[in-house]
Amino acid sequence: MKVEDLGIGDSISETTGFQATELCRAVELIKEMKEDEDRTVFLAFTANMVASGLRGVFADLIRQGWVDVVVTSGGSADHDIIKSHLAYEIGSFGEDDEKIRDEYNRIGNLLVPNKAYELLEGKVQPLFKELYNKKKTWTSRELVTELSTLAKGEHSFLKACAECNVPVFSPALVDSAIGLQLFFFKQDHSDFVVDVTGDLNELANIVLQAKKTSAIILGGGPSKHLTLGCNLLRDGLDSAVYFTTAQEYDGSLSGAPPREAKSWKKLKGTSAVVYGDATITFPLALRTLNSF
Repeated sequence: MKVEDLGIGDSISETTGFQATELCRAVELIKEMKEDEDRTVFLAFTANMVASGLRGVFADLIRQGWVDVVVTSGGSADHDIIKSHLAYEIGSFGEDDEKIRDEYNRIGNLLVPNKAYELLEGKVQPLFKELYNKKKTWTSRELVTELSTLAKGEHSFLKACAECNVPVFSPALVDSAIGLQLFFFKQDHSDFVVDVTGDLNELANIVLQAKKTSAIILGGGPSKHLTLGCNLLRDGLDSAVYFTTAQEYDGSLSGAPPREAKSWKKLKGTSAVVYGDATITFPLALRTLNSF
């Protein structure tokens, strides 16, 4: 079943209350982002979102021109490449992890076959060798662009970004299976360098040249932080929408609400926060947007 088949968008309104009200506010802001040609839109998400079926949603949004910049964690590239060649399986949150460990890696109720990472190694190691022979230093953004050549199919967000010339920034690229493969490669190629600071030059230019900036942020971590942080250069985003389950009581960036971002001058405009599992709330927001 597709989200658009549910027929529930019209039943959600800003007067409903609770998260339904916040969802409608988020939809209004996303609608503004979509319709404003002068606005540079950042889409930030964590790797678990790509392990899920949202991977295809991101690809569609990118191809439809909704997104100008993607910021995501290194694991997103892992999952996008692997899922281009091998399907994940549905299990349960109650799996016996000791029992399945020789065959699967578990992400919530998703089961990733162990052979997936053998597949990834077989894809990325030859690519690293090709890149090494071209030049010795690559920015992480350049590296992710090259990794997109390993992704296939209409549901690949990396492939969609490459087709649409949308840059992908990954501030924590080494915190991933690809990062581990980079470590292995560098054992025999110690002069191969991934320059993460090089990304900041390109990001700074994007932010400073933008007339307005907005962000749709799913989850937290480095993806959220870099998206907010780079917009410090222009006194903050003009608008932002968060889809999250994180809370602010522990002082983490992941749980920090928009009002805290304003104290850092990372956000200066309007915002909405939708609390809940983004695999539910984000497609629901898009379905509601289509019903307006």
